Amino acid sequence: MEFVVLYDVREGTERARLLEVYPRHKAYYEAFRAAGGGLIALGPFQTPDPAGGSMGIFASREDAERFIAQDPFVTEGLADPRILEWNAVRFE
Repeated sequence: MEFVVLYDVREGTERARLLEVYPRHKAYYEAFRAAGGGLIALGPFQTPDPAGGSMGIFASREDAERFIAQDPFVTEGLADPRILEWNAVRFE
């Protein structure tokens, strides 16, 4: 079982503000991953709207909660995250 964090960009957030915060977000997720934080994958949705949101996949709820607690997109008020339990079907 894995956990998905869906990020909805807060209404009224300007694209320029997202781009300003992105370098801190990137540094954060790279450090989190390097420290073995249970981050499996993450990225934005490819939509015409630059505020289309994003998601991350984590190995545990605790990893997901720990990640969003310090993510600059969340701490700086740009995104509202929600955690969903994901029962992925694997095809090998």
